[in-house]
Amino acid sequence: MEKTFTFNLPDEKATCLLGQALSEISHKGDFYALYGTLGVGKSVLSRAFIQNLVGKTEVPSPTFTLVQSYDAPNYTIYHFDLYRIKSPEEIFEIGVEEAMYDGVCLVEWPDKMRPYLPRDSFRVEIIAQGNSRQVKITVTSEEKASRLEKLQGFFS
Repeated sequence: MEKTFTFNLPDEKATCLLGQALSEISHKGDFYALYGTLGVGKSVLSRAFIQNLVGKTEVPSPTFTLVQSYDAPNYTIYHFDLYRIKSPEEIFEIGVEEAMYDGVCLVEWPDKMRPYLPRDSFRVEIIAQGNSRQVKITVTSEEKASRLEKLQGFFS
């Protein structure tokens, strides 16, 4: 089973609202694989997700540290930026495997970790369309699809 949900976002504020909404439906063990070109909004979506659950106003990008973690009420959020890793095996050195079981992972540039990318993840593809964005989220489980269906009416 594979199901794709499409969200049309007219501006950065809508991208933030989608990040917040995703944080509201997330459970421990969720893995968000965030695809898109440089500057398309992966960090914007991640920052809004984190801020909604943690309340921090300062959420730095993990571009140089590779990972930032945040204690949310029900789990830890791990925000990874894999742009600078050279081989997929480097994910074990920065703790991706443990993070997948301990909390929720937001992973920018997930293609860098193949073949270790979890099959049952939220595949989030952000596509620029001028100043707006189209976000396609693909899942392979009925349970994740039912959570995303709750958001369908707000962002279509």
